[in-house]
Amino acid sequence: MRKAVSLLVLGLSLSAVLLSAQTSQPTIPLNEITVFEGVKPESMGVEVLGVLHNVNGPKGDIILVRLHGAKAEYTGVVAGMSGSPVYLNGKLAGALAFRIGEFSKEPIAGVTPIADMLEINALDKSPAEEAAATKPGVANAAGKTSGPGEPGALPASTQDFGSYLKPIDTPLVFNGFSEDAVRRFAGQFASAGVVPVMGAGSVSGEKQPEPLEAGSAVSAILVRGDMDIAATCTVTYIDPQRLLACGHPLLQFGSVDLPMNKARVLATLPSPLNAFKIVNTTEEAGVFVQDRHTGILGVFNKQPDMIPVTLTIHSATSAKDFHYEVLNNPRLSPVAIMATVFNALHGVNEYGEEITYRLNGSINVKGFPEVGLKNMFVPAENGQPAAMAAALSLGERFGRIYDNPYNAPAVKSVKLDFDLVRERRWARLESARTDVTEVRPGDQIIVETVLAPYRGERVVRQIPVKIPTSASKGTLRILVSDGDTLDRVGRTNPAFGRKLDLASTIALLNKEHANNRLYVSLLEADPEARVADKVMPTLPISVMNVMEGMRGNQEMIVSGESNVDETATPSLDYVVSGAQLLTVTVK
Repeated sequence: MRKAVSLLVLGLSLSAVLLSAQTSQPTIPLNEITVFEGVKPESMGVEVLGVLHNVNGPKGDIILVRLHGAKAEYTGVVAGMSGSPVYLNGKLAGALAFRIGEFSKEPIAGVTPIADMLEINALDKSPAEEAAATKPGVANAAGKTSGPGEPGALPASTQDFGSYLKPIDTPLVFNGFSEDAVRRFAGQFASAGVVPVMGAGSVSGEKQPEPLEAGSAVSAILVRGDMDIAATCTVTYIDPQRLLACGHPLLQFGSVDLPMNKARVLATLPSPLNAFKIVNTTEEAGVFVQDRHTGILGVFNKQPDMIPVTLTIHSATSAKDFHYEVLNNPRLSPVAIMATVFNALHGVNEYGEEITYRLNGSINVKGFPEVGLKNMFVPAENGQPAAMAAALSLGERFGRIYDNPYNAPAVKSVKLDFDLVRERRWARLESARTDVTEVRPGDQIIVETVLAPYRGERVVRQIPVKIPTSASKGTLRILVSDGDTLDRVGRTNPAFGRKLDLASTIALLNKEHANNRLYVSLLEADPEARVADKVMPTLPISVMNVMEGMRGNQEMIVSGESNVDETATPSLDYVVSGAQLLTVTVK
């Protein structure tokens, strides 16, 4: 018995613990300390059942325990409890980190050995923005904070395996968010590695004089300000420079830069499916800098690098300002931006189904030109609200800024200014025609278009177009389209998926077409080459032969048709949709 205890305390080979448990079935009187209410840790008993080998990855052993005490037996294993330190005679053995099953009748849990958690301190200390320059592609993944993802996303056999032993849920509290906003973006958070779990509480920033100690609740902040998203677990180990918490990853992003705040537990809500703590996150205490397989590491006396967002919504009667900050992370920043923008637009009294938004804004990336944001958004024909269209558009731009293997973007600020119009300002391109069928180089022709607005009278627009003096004889195709069609043409090229550097990505973003204009593009049957964000149209065969060797360059795109000229209408008060193709003969 005493030998098994010593090995557990020292973090040496755990096989002796298991052997002793198998031969004498002992009950080891450990103290499990966690905060059930308030800020002061409370004690409860645990019984060591044995050791599970290699269940937390290769050489990842877990100590299996049964919790004892009135509260533990009443509430079971509680979301937010992960990281609770397990002590033996005053010596730290590990962190409560895993639960078994969903409807267990007994509070049986798994403990991450403290020796495995202490390894985190020796890992990579590179800045978070450099360590996360690329965005892994994850779809319908199980959240690191909550086990399996959506039920239909995984085969049944995989789901059954995942429910055997999984990290104790870390309550991801959305404060200031509507239920609709959380529901709409739960899938995106899951794909990024986080599944919102049942949780309640708030983020206040109020002072909490009680010092952090082992067993205290602590929160990692993803969004803070007029809207808040926070994940809370328990401190396992603390010294004057750092603390370790959770006993499992939040997201397993490696190096991170997340605000670390104190927290006050208001109540613990028992539930057979998902017991959880109701938590108020309070004053800032430092920064979480490591998010690893066996826990998260925070340091004191450091400020996080968050992205400040200013969002203003103008309507006919008022203007509302929202100020908040989001984490700077390749996988979660785009999702956080989408969720907060939709939530803000959806949460004003002027919101309705027949709404149009005009956006003027910018994304400021350190060391690069500002990314301009200017578009209109209306409800889609499939029922998607305008607020969702705006959120997805911004998320797509954020994703492209982060998704490059060459530069780690330092996003310094985001400014978003929305004008709200209480009607659906949408128009479909119904027809287009030219006044001639034959042209000569240098001629000017008129392209006449008819737009059919949503529940409105037809609108006729005449667009003067000059035929280039360099136009070749033969058929000239004229594409009349909305801006999104032109942008999609470039994206459908097989080479579009290749990664560009950040400067080229931002240049391309700033060249994208507005969705409230009609465009007339002249297309010739000559090759066109694009290198990064630069376009070289109508290349002679001789030049193409010279450039043939560059086809292996990942930034080079060659298409068989050149856009030799482009004309656009002034900004229209509609989101324009549709495309038509005309032909004329160049003599």
